[in-house]
Amino acid sequence: MYIRVHIEKLEQSTLSQYASLSQNTKGRVMEEERCNIRTEYQRDRDRIIHSKSFRRLKHKTQVFIAPEGDHYRTRLTHTLEVAQISRTLARALRLNEDLVEAIALAHDLGHTPFGHTGENILDKLHPSGFNHNKQSLKVVDRLEHTESRKGLNLTYEVRDGILKHTGEEKPETLEGDIVRIADRIAYINHDIDDAIRANIIKIEELPIDCIKRLGKYHGERINSMIVDVIKNSIDRDNISMSEEVDFYTEKLRDFMFKRVYLNKAAKSEEDKAKYIIEQLYNYYINNFDKLPIEHLELYGKDEPKEDIICDYIAGMTDRYAVNLFKKLFVPKSWGKY
Repeated sequence: MYIRVHIEKLEQSTLSQYASLSQNTKGRVMEEERCNIRTEYQRDRDRIIHSKSFRRLKHKTQVFIAPEGDHYRTRLTHTLEVAQISRTLARALRLNEDLVEAIALAHDLGHTPFGHTGENILDKLHPSGFNHNKQSLKVVDRLEHTESRKGLNLTYEVRDGILKHTGEEKPETLEGDIVRIADRIAYINHDIDDAIRANIIKIEELPIDCIKRLGKYHGERINSMIVDVIKNSIDRDNISMSEEVDFYTEKLRDFMFKRVYLNKAAKSEEDKAKYIIEQLYNYYINNFDKLPIEHLELYGKDEPKEDIICDYIAGMTDRYAVNLFKKLFVPKSWGKY
């Protein structure tokens, strides 16, 4: 029963000449026998979804630290929105949906607790700095493990897309390019939505020229951006927005930096988050043997302890970091009244 072979033939006959065919993958670091049912990219997607690091995303900050309310985005809901936009684009452009989904689902696995605040403080504390792109790749390559395997042993194309989902270096596949642009479309629009919900901005304050071109409401803006990317990229070896829509998208992003990302109300808990991560990092620098045995077992003898500590903290959820801080530094009540 070789369903995989049938799917690979469908890819070959239906996808664009620019698509990454799963049968042509550059492979895995550790060679594995191929599945009879799933393609290589489908296997990668499944491994990511079933990983512990993917589950932890539901308790990691997107923008607002410890928000009051159930409807604010988390790192997990952001990831799912990126995956949805990526698949919409891939299907319209006849590119490989399974590949874009795998990259999208894993692109933020290396994010720290407390969002970019956590990333910034770890970047300052760690001698070699910290970058969530590289950390996401490290998670799937080394830190995520099962009873039978260390690392998820993903395909080259998925790993490349994870590493290059932001930054100056572009992915080698158009599917990786799709995730880059889908990430931008998702976070700009859902951060506007969350900022309005938090009463940090009002919808009427959005730049009027952006509203006229892209739309006033969340769904309208996303649709405008997606349609523009499709029109500008169909049957081409490049994924991009038109100059006009890119201009207004970037203008919205600049607006968000000025009014939200650097806003004191949005960042009201930032100093506390920085303090928690700094104290945890320094504690383990001075008490390295207190790290969990199962975490230490992932490393060789010559691994710098700063790397090991940084990996441990980066993998924490917001609430785990807060609870661990309380356990280590806040006195417990005792005795009877």
